[in-house]
Amino acid sequence: QVQLVESGGGLVQAGDSLRLSCAASGRTVSIYAMGWFRQAPGKEREVVAPINWNSGNTYYGDSVKGRFTISRDNAKNTVYLQMNSLEPEDTALYYCAARTQGGSSRFRVDIREYQYDSWGQGTRVTVSS
Repeated sequence: QVQLVESGGGLVQAGDSLRLSCAASGRTVSIYAMGWFRQAPGKEREVVAPINWNSGNTYYGDSVKGRFTISRDNAKNTVYLQMNSLEPEDTALYYCAARTQGGSSRFRVDIREYQYDSWGQGTRVTVSS
């Protein structure tokens, strides 16, 4: 496992942008995937945008396609989530996750929570209308 620390959340207005960061520490050599998930009040946690650590392949949840972009800096062991055109429906606690077990997959993007073994504490994003 690795330790994950998210940052960049905050209170913004609809239409604004935010950039979340997640820095990994510990056994980072074993990172095979990282991703962002979110949980809105009263709802289940859902996938936002994961990334294959080796190939850079990405996936986006339907509700964020075209507005959010995930990127990575392998040298810094950091993943970012650029969020544009934010909507009140994006209000949630955003979690960073990493998969360090199960080996490398060359092109697969892991989109299920159970595939991830390391989780951050979350950073809150609130979008006002």
